[in-house]
Amino acid sequence: MTGIRDIEVVVFDVLGTLVDEPGGLRTAIHEALPASDEAAVDHLLALWQQHGEAEQRRILQGLRAYASTETLDAEAARLVAGRAGLSDPAAVARLATAGQRLPPWPDSAAGLERLARWFPLVGLSNASRTALLRLNAHAGLRWHQALSAEAARAYKPAPEVYRLALDAAGCPPERVLMVAAHAWDLRAAQAVGMRTAHVRRPVGDPPASDDAFDWRFDELDQLVGSLIRGQVASG
Repeated sequence: MTGIRDIEVVVFDVLGTLVDEPGGLRTAIHEALPASDEAAVDHLLALWQQHGEAEQRRILQGLRAYASTETLDAEAARLVAGRAGLSDPAAVARLATAGQRLPPWPDSAAGLERLARWFPLVGLSNASRTALLRLNAHAGLRWHQALSAEAARAYKPAPEVYRLALDAAGCPPERVLMVAAHAWDLRAAQAVGMRTAHVRRPVGDPPASDDAFDWRFDELDQLVGSLIRGQVASG
């Protein structure tokens, strides 16, 4: 079986793994509705997330034509605005772009910077091309290539999204490592032959007892250190 020293390319999930998606959306809702209390904001955040997840599922099931995250976020922003009585068009428009201003986890930018000296790094996200470009710039995330699921007109966990990364990597799947905080993401990557590493985040989807991922880390720095040591050991 491929060991950590055999990894050639590292692929990262972005939303939740490297940036705090719920936290960023919560902040944007607070900014749009400063008089709202925490319970109201939590309710509106749940409404936003439920809409996005439900529509992505419908697209995956063939019940809706592909629509990018920009479209889904605009729909979610209108839902939130309607529920909260927000009628200012400029405020709703800014709220719709909240997914482009998500804060990175404290160790994300430095971890990628360190790892990029040793490996080609690929970001693989459900975020649209435009949203991913602006999000990467906002969060200071360094990539050698950033891939949007929009190129496959699908959403993870559809296998064609992971094949975007494999095509870009140009090496056997067992030499490509998928890193994510979401167990569902890693299961799908595993199904197309990629190696998998779970990194624990406060908003992630933890592995189940029967998940057999290649590696599990409590912190991003542990993953970075292990990969670099593997490279050093391999000469």
